[in-house]
Amino acid sequence: MKACWAALKQHHEKVCARTILSLFTDEDRFDARSAVSDGLLLDYSKTNIDGTGLELLCELFDAADVAAKRAAMFAGEKINTTENRAVLHTALRRQGDDPLLVDGENIMPEIHKTRARMEQFCTDIRSGAITASDGTTFTDVINIGIGGSDLGPAMAAMAMAPCHDGPRVHFVSNVDGAHIGDTLRGLEAARTLVVITSKTFTTIETMTNAKAAIDWLEASLGHAAPTHLAAVSSATDKTQTLGIDPARVFGFGDYVGGRYSLWGPVGLSLMLAIGPHDFARFLAGAAAMDRHFQTAEPRDNLPVLLAMIGVWHHNICGYPTRAILPYDQRLSRLPAYFQQLDMESNGKSVALDGSELETASGPIVWGEPGTNGQHAFYQLLHQGTAVVPAEFLIAARGHEENLSHQHDLLKANCLAQSQALMVGRTLPQAREIAAALGFEGDELDRQAAHRVFVGNRPSITLAYDKLTPFTLGQIIAMYEHRVFVEGAIWGINSFDQWGVELGKELAVALLPLVQGEVPDQINGSTAGLLQALKAT
Repeated sequence: MKACWAALKQHHEKVCARTILSLFTDEDRFDARSAVSDGLLLDYSKTNIDGTGLELLCELFDAADVAAKRAAMFAGEKINTTENRAVLHTALRRQGDDPLLVDGENIMPEIHKTRARMEQFCTDIRSGAITASDGTTFTDVINIGIGGSDLGPAMAAMAMAPCHDGPRVHFVSNVDGAHIGDTLRGLEAARTLVVITSKTFTTIETMTNAKAAIDWLEASLGHAAPTHLAAVSSATDKTQTLGIDPARVFGFGDYVGGRYSLWGPVGLSLMLAIGPHDFARFLAGAAAMDRHFQTAEPRDNLPVLLAMIGVWHHNICGYPTRAILPYDQRLSRLPAYFQQLDMESNGKSVALDGSELETASGPIVWGEPGTNGQHAFYQLLHQGTAVVPAEFLIAARGHEENLSHQHDLLKANCLAQSQALMVGRTLPQAREIAAALGFEGDELDRQAAHRVFVGNRPSITLAYDKLTPFTLGQIIAMYEHRVFVEGAIWGINSFDQWGVELGKELAVALLPLVQGEVPDQINGSTAGLLQALKAT
């Protein structure tokens, strides 16, 4: 591994002075530095990766034994070593009936059984076979969860808005009372189904919001409130205490982590909105990407390429962040979803063997949809002192056929931004612009300096025909596998999240102090803030 890292850094030193634009003297560069899977195109030609760089990255992939680690994951081996768990979110979207064993037990029959129960429940809710307590059809669904129990279904529900033909879905996550309060306001309790999504049914934010929703239901419906509840949880003893019908409780195994759980029962609210058929298409897209990830050679493998590009930019070029920039309003929540997927998975400083990492791990992931981002932070992308690799997503066609001219404008903006990041604007070009505006002498030079774009800033573009359930499944699965490959190269466990635990523990301990209990021993800063925030 050390030799591979050294070779990559040595190669970077040789090529870092050249411009990305200069690489396009090779007329075949786009074809050579792009790859396709089931209509999904990954273009990385606007990076400084050349043939030699790609070969060296592939050698790193081999040296990290990623292929064997990938095989172990899909086979159900317990690669989450700090929790002694298998990592099989891929099983939730697996096609076919081939057995998959965990601790000697075939988990596929239970997965299929649970999915069939979900499909029947959603069909009955959507058709009116299952009615609200007053005999009417449910018009609204509230999903109460947080983290992986919220970000995934909330993101996907927005992305699949053109497929919605069921009840309206709403998502509540923040323990801030404003979130549940604003959501309940204007809804009719008699027509609302509340889905409480918490695997353990102990997550404090979720259960606090669930209590508020149940109180709201009971105030309007009385003893009929439980007929307006469903749960995504494996803690059936706890769901029973709320009177939730066991037929409305959907659980999943501990081989599925929260941020990877959208494909199963956590996607219940999504299935309610779009129906079992489109949900199946969503799973099929992810399954297609799983097959591609397992079979394609690294040089043609979209998740592997995406990971190696990330390693090149983060570890070799030293860029600490990456921007996710979907040119699709319905993908507004995708950057936040990928932020959790990436930063909660690979935000680690300890290797699998417990030693301190010798290389940088997960980058900071952020972003917003275009074109909104252009009027917010693209100034920094183009002219800031930090280089931020940009990852654009764009569809050839939108769903609004009567507004195709607007989608053309959207595509033009996306392509223009990636081109501008690479090409930039030289000082002579800027001087011409300043002169045309009437500036002269020293003022011309000063004005021109402000109009220079250094350029040579890398980007990749993910292009596809249209944002369908199948395509969305492909995209999400591709980024999941990208996170896996990067984590495997860095030698970390991408499937635990101990870093979120300490703050939760301290919040529970601090709650009595916030509510007025006199602190015993506490640091001066927290004591001062408690006093400042004391309710009057």
